[in-house]
Amino acid sequence: MPLIRLDTGARSGAFVEDRFFFVPDGKAYPEEKGAIVTLARFQGEKDNLLAHRALIGVRLAAGDNPAVLKNDLPRLAAVVLEFPKFRDGRPFSWARMLRTRYDYRGEIRASGDFLPDQLFFMVRTGFDSFEVRQDFSLVDFDRALNEVSLAYQPSADGRKTIRELRAAR
Repeated sequence: MPLIRLDTGARSGAFVEDRFFFVPDGKAYPEEKGAIVTLARFQGEKDNLLAHRALIGVRLAAGDNPAVLKNDLPRLAAVVLEFPKFRDGRPFSWARMLRTRYDYRGEIRASGDFLPDQLFFMVRTGFDSFEVRQDFSLVDFDRALNEVSLAYQPSADGRKTIRELRAAR
């Protein structure tokens, strides 16, 4: 699946080579890239993974609370948050929690069923990479990021809200 990485300074994205392989439970680890594993596998093999792998990521299902990773976050290169349906907003909350409550600075990746209309809000909550469909273009990505110029709600991106901008005038 193609991967788009956010360039926050330019508010645009670029297709990048994925530096990870997703390794399903019970399968062998690749030697040439980092590994993304399920939460269950990470919890079962944590010491071995962290001792022998340079890049480790954990894939969380929408029902998995990232709080269980809080002590391991400094050693994780990526956290993948799955959207089982575009209507499921839990990954938005998890991304914001990772960025604001746990000060996670690694990659937060969106995977699954999300819509281009949600990208602006995904970035605001802390996502910085996106597994997209084959037919998804960078023009679509950049348009989605720049359709909304102001925000009402505070979020993890630190942008001033409309209220704060009005108060400053």
